[in-house]
Amino acid sequence: MAGTKRGGQMPFVSVIIPTFNEAHNIADVILGVKHVLEGAYGYEIIVVDKRSGDSTADIARKLGARVLFDDVGKGSALIHGFAAAKGDVVISMDADLSHRPNELKLLIAGIEAGYDVCMGSRFLTGGGSDDMPMIRKLGNKFFVCLVNTLYGSHYTDMCYGYRSFGRGVAQKLGLKERGFGIETEISINAQKKRMHILEVPSFEKKRAAGEAHLRTFKDGWVILKTILDGL
Repeated sequence: MAGTKRGGQMPFVSVIIPTFNEAHNIADVILGVKHVLEGAYGYEIIVVDKRSGDSTADIARKLGARVLFDDVGKGSALIHGFAAAKGDVVISMDADLSHRPNELKLLIAGIEAGYDVCMGSRFLTGGGSDDMPMIRKLGNKFFVCLVNTLYGSHYTDMCYGYRSFGRGVAQKLGLKERGFGIETEISINAQKKRMHILEVPSFEKKRAAGEAHLRTFKDGWVILKTILDGL
């Protein structure tokens, strides 16, 4: 199981946030993370930016985040961030204010309890979503059932990026997906490697501002391909 504490101290936390043209949201995300973690944990915020055409990177840097650049896709950005993270607990988080910072401590607690991976779920009691049209809900349910059937897992959610990992766990997953299939690949590889996995309730809010980057059918095909490639 994942260990988290350094010399009996509270774990150091790395929060990784992939971004692309999130100038209207990134300040509130970073300030929200700081508000929750400040004084409770040592931490770092790593923004991995897809060379945004707006001021996303500049805002993040001014607020104290470490800014890296990756112009491939969300999966590539997360892999880049995982490699750079120094934390005993590493958290992936979206930049559109859909993930509530007050859930960070729950994700950290899952790793402190000894789990390797702690995944937010919108379908556990206490979770939910303000931003899931019926087509996405049905698609997510299909992917969850398919992965559980093919890999013997017991997930309730699949395509959700609010997750935490023990130190070095992300690298052990052997991730290769460069786009929106990254969460699915994480779930599959964690199950295949018999890691200790915990789901915790999470509530997804609507994107605060800007254009959503998810494309339902195109990204759904990527997720399906990721599931089948893992066999």
